[in-house]
Amino acid sequence: MVIASLLAIAGAIFAPQLLRMMGASDDVLTTGTTFTRVMLGGSITAFLLFIVNATFRGAGDAAVSMRVLWLANGINIVLGPLLIFGVGPFPRLGVTGAAVATTIGRGTGLVFALWRLLKGSGHLQVLRRHLVIETATMKTMLRMSVNGTFQVLVGSLSWIVLVRFMAAFGSSAMAGYTIAVRMVMFAMLPAWGLGNAAATMVGQALGAKNPDRAERAVWTAARYNVAFLGLMGLIFALFAPEIVRGFTVELAVADVAVRGLRVMALGFPLFAFGMVLTQSFNGAGDTSTPTRINIGVFWLFELPLAWALTRFTSFGPLAIFGSITAAYSMLAGVSYLMFRRGSWRTRHV
Repeated sequence: MVIASLLAIAGAIFAPQLLRMMGASDDVLTTGTTFTRVMLGGSITAFLLFIVNATFRGAGDAAVSMRVLWLANGINIVLGPLLIFGVGPFPRLGVTGAAVATTIGRGTGLVFALWRLLKGSGHLQVLRRHLVIETATMKTMLRMSVNGTFQVLVGSLSWIVLVRFMAAFGSSAMAGYTIAVRMVMFAMLPAWGLGNAAATMVGQALGAKNPDRAERAVWTAARYNVAFLGLMGLIFALFAPEIVRGFTVELAVADVAVRGLRVMALGFPLFAFGMVLTQSFNGAGDTSTPTRINIGVFWLFELPLAWALTRFTSFGPLAIFGSITAAYSMLAGVSYLMFRRGSWRTRHV
């Protein structure tokens, strides 16, 4: 709550400057400033939703997390068009309507999640007597969260810098990039679920002093993930024009989105493999290994590669998409080598 509040204040004050720093044009500043303020101002709903849902998953009750996200995203999907286009009694808010709908959806999901947490679900129920300060527990959580937080920071900053690189190719390229990346993220949602499941099973197995079961869980999840994302990659590669057509009719935007979608789809099997392995390290309590891997892959490889390709080649926007595929492929290879070393078996808390 403290971090989200600071982010909300900074976003409300510096939204135009943040967008301008990312290379936004005057049109983007006009339409996007309020959107950015609403999204950052409502970030507390996202922060707490992440925490409560992770709590349910860690307790082995992932079904509650799923229902929370169904509710939050269902409200967002329904409310978004109503507020964007001003359907019926709803005001026409344009781009800002998307931010308002997202914040309302997340807020509703958070209320439901907190209600289930207080009511009790599976192995977990928070009572009044639990609301005390446990210094030792907090120190352990902070120690473990430093690397976990830095992992997310590494990935987030990498995406931000890639957006900055893409902005140099103009608004059509940016729109196409956004469509392609959104579709990839949508396809990866079930894959992230399998990665989280593997992390949970690794933690439970190591807690039961059974590292062999933990390793079997990882390889099983990896096989399922590779099969699923491999199929999705094939679909994206074959039907990219039809998929993109549902989002835009502008030829310049569609061209970037189609080519980007196909380039990233080539790496889907390796995306899936690396995703499970890095999540498994976290489940074992070994958060330092994936942090080092992420720094090496994204900051020392992906970003310099993207910069070099955009500056010294004629690939254009494809340079960014190719860098993403190359980085996630390297992530899979490095994660595999580190996982086979087996040090994660003894690093858990």
